[in-house]
Amino acid sequence: MRMQGNPHGNTALQSQLARVEHRRHIRAYALILPLFIFILITFVVPIFTMLFRSVDNPLPDRFLPETLALLSEWEAEQQPIPPEAVYATLARELGHSYQQRTIGKIATRVNYESGGTRSLIMKTGRRLSRGANVMMQQGNWTKALIKIDKRWGKREIWATLRTVGERYTLAYYLAALDRRYDWDGTIVAVPEYRRIYLQVFGRTFWISLLVTVFCGLLGYPVAYLLANLSPRVSNLLMIMVLLPFWTSLLVRTTAWVVILQKEGVLNDLLIFLGLIDDRIQLIFNRFGVIVAMTHILLPFMILPIYSVMKTISPLYMRAAQSLGATPFTAFWRVYFPQSVPGMGAGGLLVFILALGYYITPALVGGPTDQMVSYFIADHTNRSLNWGLASALGGLLLASVLVVYWLYNRLVGLDNMKLG
Repeated sequence: MRMQGNPHGNTALQSQLARVEHRRHIRAYALILPLFIFILITFVVPIFTMLFRSVDNPLPDRFLPETLALLSEWEAEQQPIPPEAVYATLARELGHSYQQRTIGKIATRVNYESGGTRSLIMKTGRRLSRGANVMMQQGNWTKALIKIDKRWGKREIWATLRTVGERYTLAYYLAALDRRYDWDGTIVAVPEYRRIYLQVFGRTFWISLLVTVFCGLLGYPVAYLLANLSPRVSNLLMIMVLLPFWTSLLVRTTAWVVILQKEGVLNDLLIFLGLIDDRIQLIFNRFGVIVAMTHILLPFMILPIYSVMKTISPLYMRAAQSLGATPFTAFWRVYFPQSVPGMGAGGLLVFILALGYYITPALVGGPTDQMVSYFIADHTNRSLNWGLASALGGLLLASVLVVYWLYNRLVGLDNMKLG
């Protein structure tokens, strides 16, 4: 005779287990909450702030609201210059901004879009502040502003003001791609003497690719030795690989300045060996940048490859050789394919780190060897063009995400082939 279970007792037990599991989840979330808040404050919020600054444009709308409202109704295709009301409103607002000492912010923002307009706006504000009463008696602000500077009679300056007046704009991203808005709103290339950022992005990717390749060529044999030598020798070699992490990045970079300079150790050694007669320039050029970055990023390539190689059993190589394969064939057909995931992970890590390098190229590179991070720092600290700095950072972030997506696609295709 089977005993019937108590359904009420089972329900109570399930409720008690659910409460215990719920409390466990709460404790787990409470433990990771500080880490989540730390990541949110130090990583997520700065990124969103940067992306917002790259499209935010608050200054003109704050200091020239009436002028910009009138300019939004101006049809530049039919009228070469705005009507008199726009000139009068601009004169009043520029004069007020000059007296309030805020005109410099407007002039700087407009100058980002069109070089040379800062002096135009500052001069106009100064003249309006000094002779406002005389000009007001004339009653024709169009002639008055054109008399101050002939550029006020051209359509381009007004189109620039209208573009700058947009509350949210893609102008910073266009500038980061060597593009700008024309007077009719179309996107055109900037003058050739101002086209630098596409070249900088190309240089950044090229240097990062070269550093990744050299780190792979140098790091693979070292990782192989680490994975296959005796534990005693392997541990000693691992200490040598990890030793650079205990030294400051700035110290490691300046050490290369000492080694590679014309009067440095390497030139002395080459002359002593009779390999060269005259000292050669090995620093403050592309060669110095690649050498220093390869040395600094090499451990980031070795460690992922080593972690994968350590899981490869030596029995595979022995089995291949017992079946008649030569040592090279066994390595190339059996061992190397199994180590490719480590090379992929190390290459991705090194490439992404190299994309954002700033200190090393700034110290050991020349003017034509600076990468995107240098210009981001320059616009943040010197020119104070935070919008353009944020746009460059946003494009660099997008490039990293694209590289990571391509890596995932390639790894996924490889896994499908292996499956």
